[in-house]
Amino acid sequence: MADASPLAHRGYDPGMADTTQSSITIDAEPGAVLDVIADLEAYPDWAGEITKVEILAEEGDGWPDRVQMTMDAGVIKDTYTLDYDWDIAEDGSGTISWTLVEASVLKAMDGTYTLTASDAGTDVEYSLLVDLKIPVLGMLKRKAERVIIDTALKELKKRVESL
Repeated sequence: MADASPLAHRGYDPGMADTTQSSITIDAEPGAVLDVIADLEAYPDWAGEITKVEILAEEGDGWPDRVQMTMDAGVIKDTYTLDYDWDIAEDGSGTISWTLVEASVLKAMDGTYTLTASDAGTDVEYSLLVDLKIPVLGMLKRKAERVIIDTALKELKKRVESL
């Protein structure tokens, strides 16, 4: 069970917040994977569900801190704002996490990429929690999470390995 503390302020019971997780190995160094993940404005070029990205705030580290995105993932369509946290080592390994700040349809869109150097390149684990303000069956939410994660990982791998 993933840590649900970022959701506690929204009235979530930490015992109820289940994340969907998946992982993939990318044939590139962590820094190359990080560069693609950190280039949020390019997501509409390669991340199928993301149609628009606007950086709202960026501190001196050069990484976006607050971002507005528009997503069309079938059952989930929304424009939302995320706060990012970058806990990255010099080699590009570490975690990139985000929490939902504001949205119309989404109640939660909180996730983490964890990048770990391996003999084969970089192991990328993606965890995601999606919740909606409108009632949707749990299995449909999990399916949407799975589609978002699997598509994101495959598209990330394709993008990084093509550079």
